Amino acid sequence: MNTLLNAGFADPALLLGQSQHPDPGADVLAVLMDALAHGVVVVGARGQIIHANQAARTELKRRRMLVQVSGEIHAINPEDSKTLQGALVKAVAGKRSLVKVSGGGLSLMLAVVPLQRDPSAWQTRIALFFSRTDVCDSGVFGFFSRSYGLTQTEEQVLVILCRGLSTPEIAVQMNVAVSTVRSHVRSLCAKTGSSGVRELVNHVAALPPVAPLHLVQIH
Repeated sequence: MNTLLNAGFADPALLLGQSQHPDPGADVLAVLMDALAHGVVVVGARGQIIHANQAARTELKRRRMLVQVSGEIHAINPEDSKTLQGALVKAVAGKRSLVKVSGGGLSLMLAVVPLQRDPSAWQTRIALFFSRTDVCDSGVFGFFSRSYGLTQTEEQVLVILCRGLSTPEIAVQMNVAVSTVRSHVRSLCAKTGSSGVRELVNHVAALPPVAPLHLVQIH
């Protein structure tokens, strides 16, 4: 069964523009989309959701900045919702936009990209690409840690480093000596081939947007 259909975010007659029979490759595409840590939603001209990957569905369920109402995507903030609707109108005309939505002290950037280049096409398709709320929300720390053989404690230190805390602040949060944190940082740099904390954090920021394995639905 198609991942998107199970989640209630896609109509089999609309998915990938097929009018009668869903593309047999739709399952593969659904899994591919779910493997992305960034949210991706395909909508119609009014914001009606046609396709949403796992990261996007998770964000919508949180109801922090975006929400699904009667099958359509809306921003929690009314002003942001107006801006998003304006971006959808521009997308129908073939123009791309960047929209910022906020809520609960968080913010999210959306790239609104028209997918249908032919204005005479039978139905509009617009993609909304979500940014990450922050580096630590990328969902790839486990993947990164396994790839470089990091210990659980080293991964914990890395997560806190990526939040911008200093070595003394990390020591307080973890209730350990500053020298212990510095030892972990040296080990992290050695294992990842980083020259220092800045390069280490940049490595994480530049990671491919791959979602945690347990969130990827494989059929």
